[in-house]
Amino acid sequence: MRTIRINEKGQAVAPKTMAMDQTVFQAQDHTTIYWMGSASMLINSRQTNVMIDPLLEGFDMPLLIEMPITPDQVPHLDGVLITHIDNDHFSQPTCRDLAPVTDAYHAPHYVASQMKALLGIDGIGHDIGESFCLGNMEITLTPALHNCQNGSKKYQYREWKQEDYCGYWIKTPDGTIWLPGDSKLLDAHLNMPEPDVILFDFADNDWHITLEGAIRLANTYPNSDLVCIHWGSVDAPEMTPFNGNPENLYQRVTHPERIQVLAPGEAFTLKRKTNHD
Repeated sequence: MRTIRINEKGQAVAPKTMAMDQTVFQAQDHTTIYWMGSASMLINSRQTNVMIDPLLEGFDMPLLIEMPITPDQVPHLDGVLITHIDNDHFSQPTCRDLAPVTDAYHAPHYVASQMKALLGIDGIGHDIGESFCLGNMEITLTPALHNCQNGSKKYQYREWKQEDYCGYWIKTPDGTIWLPGDSKLLDAHLNMPEPDVILFDFADNDWHITLEGAIRLANTYPNSDLVCIHWGSVDAPEMTPFNGNPENLYQRVTHPERIQVLAPGEAFTLKRKTNHD
């Protein structure tokens, strides 16, 4: 298990970034997952390349990491998946600059409408539970509960609905990957088929899963690899969505060796560990 560095502000910091180049998008005979910092992911499944919530430039808060790749270095994407409207997930600068090399953008309906209104991108909107394909990936939107904007006067220009937020279940030739997304823990999250990998948010925040909820989720699926995300990237030690520490998981998660603490840009190979699709 990786030792976590704590900075002078008491915040757990991700390992040093590993730069990504165009070789990470090339043909291969397996599926590789890359954490790119924050909640950003790249999945290369036998040269079907998909990014989830890419945040590669232009964030409005100071960062603890260097980005492993910038949009101008990306040669081609089969798709970009966005989970919700928050700007650490729907990065408008990143989505705009990836558009020339991206075949399709997918998101819940409201986010897709904002892609068109704000960026001129023809995002494809989906219902929760709807499935679609990108290359060799079959992707299904899973439920999330994160409509915290309803409690803020700044955002009360509309009613924020549960279906404006999602996770993604991704079936590849090499196994299944599940991103629950930014969400309170839901009963539905505890009644999924067991995935091979969970893209694992463990932020101890009431509009995220909470630390206790994350541990419960991890132990519900004791064979799933847990790729830690949404930590160690944003310089905000006072903000619980950004300041989780993977070391808080080691003693409480069944089979802790499956906790994957990656550096931004580091590769993790998907391994089929369950019998479920």
